[in-house]
Amino acid sequence: MLVFLRHFGCTFCREAMSDIREQRREIEASPANIALVHSATEAEAGPYLEKFGLADLPRHADPERRLYAAFGLQRGNLAQLFGVKCIMRGFAAGVLEGHGVGPLTGDGFQMPGVFVVRDGAIVREFRHRSAADRPDYAAIARGA
Repeated sequence: MLVFLRHFGCTFCREAMSDIREQRREIEASPANIALVHSATEAEAGPYLEKFGLADLPRHADPERRLYAAFGLQRGNLAQLFGVKCIMRGFAAGVLEGHGVGPLTGDGFQMPGVFVVRDGAIVREFRHRSAADRPDYAAIARGA
């Protein structure tokens, strides 16, 4: 399962890492293994992945976003990044759930996504329509 993250300062990226940490056992109990893709440098990513207990996962630093493009993940528009849904969910995730926000580390406009790949083919995918979308990683891994 390839998880393409937004930038590490994004409250939704922090929420995603927290969700993956919480669902990790269930994900790894499925046939899927987790690998992360991010648009920061490896030096920038390390402290965030360590903080969320994900530093031991395979990961790929993709500052040029070539892998994002290969999977068809585009840069978001203003509505996808700053629309009403993002503002409402951003407040909930950032303030109420405590994920906060941080400095821009990577491309702030890059949209995330989740892909389960088997034998070189995408068998399941979740493409964010909004930065505020919150996938159920374990359900994606199980194929539910």
